[in-house]
Amino acid sequence: MTELTFDLPAVDAVVIGRNEGARLEACLASLRGQVRQLVYVDSGSTDGSVALAEQMGAEVVLLAMTQPFTAARARNAGLDQLNGHGLVMLVDGDCRVQPDWIHQAAMHLAAHPQAAVVCGRRREADPQASVYNRLIDREWAGPSGQVNACGGDAMMRQTALREVGGYNPRLIAGEEPDLCLRLRRAGWQIWRIDAEMTLHDAAISRLGQWWRRTKRAGHAYAEGAALHGASPDRHWVTETRRALFWGTGLPVVIFALSFVSLHTLWLLLAYPLQVCRIAMRRGTGWDWAFFMVLGKFAEAQGAMGYYFGRLRGRKTELIEYK
Repeated sequence: MTELTFDLPAVDAVVIGRNEGARLEACLASLRGQVRQLVYVDSGSTDGSVALAEQMGAEVVLLAMTQPFTAARARNAGLDQLNGHGLVMLVDGDCRVQPDWIHQAAMHLAAHPQAAVVCGRRREADPQASVYNRLIDREWAGPSGQVNACGGDAMMRQTALREVGGYNPRLIAGEEPDLCLRLRRAGWQIWRIDAEMTLHDAAISRLGQWWRRTKRAGHAYAEGAALHGASPDRHWVTETRRALFWGTGLPVVIFALSFVSLHTLWLLLAYPLQVCRIAMRRGTGWDWAFFMVLGKFAEAQGAMGYYFGRLRGRKTELIEYK
């Protein structure tokens, strides 16, 4: 059988980061020699990341501190440095790109003209370092084929990005699903392929870090649903309602009813029962099920934070966990 060949377009790379240190060095090293233009966008680092990136041959863009830092804003600033043609690999500065990924991703986009985005398997560099790293590594897994959204690491067509106006710089989280939703509405496809893409270093060792990361997800759900929930896509409406039910609604109801009768405290058994249901139905393990249920409280906190900020007319600050 004759193997199909394609003339691959040039690939550029945009890396974003803040105080990533050795992780940034590994990230840039994994891209050198594989891309035409390597851009690093820094969001106020104080650890020497800027000098390191310059030494490694990256074109450095410094985000002005007059506006809040967001990943979306940083990625847009990096994209503005490119010529708008060809492909771009977008990478978080705490990730290393796997050796064969650039070629595989470019081949897939060349073979699928309607594809705007292709992503692969992102893995945790040290999943055994903590239960939180293991959970995140499992979170990165997903089926291959056409999907609704990608994560922070992905290869994209620059023309498609420009067509939809790039990332929404006002979002402090959930910027990739928002972008992918707008791309799909414009007729583009999002693909995940069965290939090793990046190694990520979450470096989460404490419950507080995991809680803030999950809280950020809840904020993203609520803001995403506010922006796109009324459309046929019902973007993140279910996720937001689920977080608010388990993390806010049910606890408030139980607390209120407890003033009428302490017998209503039996309703608290809904939480361990939900853990059992998730663990047995999905076969994902007790640790995954436990943190899935516990995470609803953090997600609800993030969602409520978004709503309260919206009522006050104040923008929620970036929720960082490192």
